[in-house]
Amino acid sequence: MKHTLIAVAAATAALLAGTAQAQSSVQIYGRLNVTAERQDSAGVKKYVLANNASRLGFKGTEDLGGGMKAGFVLEHGFNVDNGSSSQSAFWKRQSEVNLSGGFGMIRLGNFTSEAYYATSDYIGMHNHETGTSSDALYAYLTRDINKVAYRAPEFVKGLTLEVAVLAGEGGGRNRQWEAAANYQLGALHLGFGYEKSGDADQFAASALYEAGAFVFGGMIQRDTDGWGPNLGNRTNYRGSVAYNFGNNELHFNYGRSGEYSKLKGSKASQFTLGYNYNLSKRTKAYTYYTKTSDKKMVYGFGGDFSSIAFGVRHNF
Repeated sequence: MKHTLIAVAAATAALLAGTAQAQSSVQIYGRLNVTAERQDSAGVKKYVLANNASRLGFKGTEDLGGGMKAGFVLEHGFNVDNGSSSQSAFWKRQSEVNLSGGFGMIRLGNFTSEAYYATSDYIGMHNHETGTSSDALYAYLTRDINKVAYRAPEFVKGLTLEVAVLAGEGGGRNRQWEAAANYQLGALHLGFGYEKSGDADQFAASALYEAGAFVFGGMIQRDTDGWGPNLGNRTNYRGSVAYNFGNNELHFNYGRSGEYSKLKGSKASQFTLGYNYNLSKRTKAYTYYTKTSDKKMVYGFGGDFSSIAFGVRHNF
């Protein structure tokens, strides 16, 4: 009898341990992405080894029962070229806790705007909107920190909606707002995004269509004071196309910003031509040429800029 009770207790403990393990999980993930580049910034040429949003992350979920789950994401950015932190705070790339269930998802913490993911990032197919080939003309308004967001359940198949508010927390900072929508219908994806920070705001819409080996994307953005105060409003366009064959990818994208209404001569443009070769599902080698024309020095690189780059990206 004693041996039987011990066996039953051991089996019960093993069952409970297995159940607990099944109810919660933690995943380690990351990306190392670096390019060797020859850059020309307003006539100043230099050779650099450039980091492209490399990261180390932890994410997990716990099953709370009744269809409810708790989750978290912690993500650290670092420079592959010298091993240093790429941001001022250790978990600045992302640090959030969330609760989800039939009611949708509530998110609290620090995370990238879903308005950006639904528009500019979604059609930036070449290097996932990182490094010098990322969209230099898109107006990104919000701070990411001190954020509370609500993601609605999927009332319509393929449709996701999210809204967020960012607390000012004193110090003269504005309360900020974000809203995003994504709709997937077969090979067609539609995205919408809105951000507001004080007197500045922006609205963008994107579309992406997969046609066999070709993928076509486009975005239009309208903003007011998106790149600084007292600029007025402007319209920003971007188009992209990718051709995938075997392990190869060919990419081209072109963006053009109209003049800000209060800054004459502030039109700008950017184009990128890239080639990626997938060495595996997680690793690719790539090369690209990108050029931004910005006479009034309004946008991301602060003037005319170009780069020829060769890079390697590995995900784990």
